[in-house]
Amino acid sequence: MAQIDFVSRVGVWWTSDLWSINDVITRAREIEWLGYGSLFYGEAGGKETFTQAAALLGGTERLVVGTGIANIHARSAAASESGARTLAALHPGRFVLGLGVSHAPLVEHSYAGSYSQPLSTMRDYLRTMDSVPAEIEPGAQRPARLLAALGPKMIELSGTAADGAHPYLVTPEHTAHTRERLGPDKWVVSEQAVALTTDRENALRRAHQHLHMYSQLPNYQNSWLRQRFDESDLVVGGSDRLAEGMVAMGDAGTVAAHVRRHLDAGADHVLVQVLDEDPLPALRELAPALGLS
Repeated sequence: MAQIDFVSRVGVWWTSDLWSINDVITRAREIEWLGYGSLFYGEAGGKETFTQAAALLGGTERLVVGTGIANIHARSAAASESGARTLAALHPGRFVLGLGVSHAPLVEHSYAGSYSQPLSTMRDYLRTMDSVPAEIEPGAQRPARLLAALGPKMIELSGTAADGAHPYLVTPEHTAHTRERLGPDKWVVSEQAVALTTDRENALRRAHQHLHMYSQLPNYQNSWLRQRFDESDLVVGGSDRLAEGMVAMGDAGTVAAHVRRHLDAGADHVLVQVLDEDPLPALRELAPALGLS
């Protein structure tokens, strides 16, 4: 596997587009101090992903920074590869390039692109990345590439043309399925949303709010059907059953146990996404339950 120097097996997933970058760096430093091994974030029209990665890597010492994911429709394959190599040259083992095909509504409306044949589009994109000459950042190790892989064909591609998969909004059983398909020599970095509260009504409210956008996207609908949910779960915001399947709810011990289910299922690293505007209070409470220091 391509090198990733995680200092622990649990990291953080947090899209901080509405925060100033200086405030994000301050929080990233505390996330690192708490013992979390990484900070991943999304790209859906907010901050530019490589600029943010450079700021976070420069502002921390050991924290792995990952794009979860960089939208391949936002930049050319050559730009992605050369930018990733530069970050890897500056911070060996600490940058992970997560790539994804995104979703048809976003691609067609925000990027004025075509969403036809996403699998072949991703395959061609990776081939073009591989063709970037070695003279670009000579001697630098190429950073690990992970694909946003939910369906069987994209999971397969993440094993044959990349270094592994970054599953998002999945059960531990899906993590186990991904590990089985990829074998032992590829990275599996799974995301897990959490609502740290023993108030079930409050937890469900947060979970439904979180799922509101995703529940209207065909990629996630199809993924959940493959994960043994059914059409009755695909209401806007998701059913209660879907919400409880996608979001770990409860006290710190209960949430930590759910995170460990992904690790036991074969994840190399699990990203905790706190469903609060500021994730730090919950991350502070969770760290001891997760065995971090």
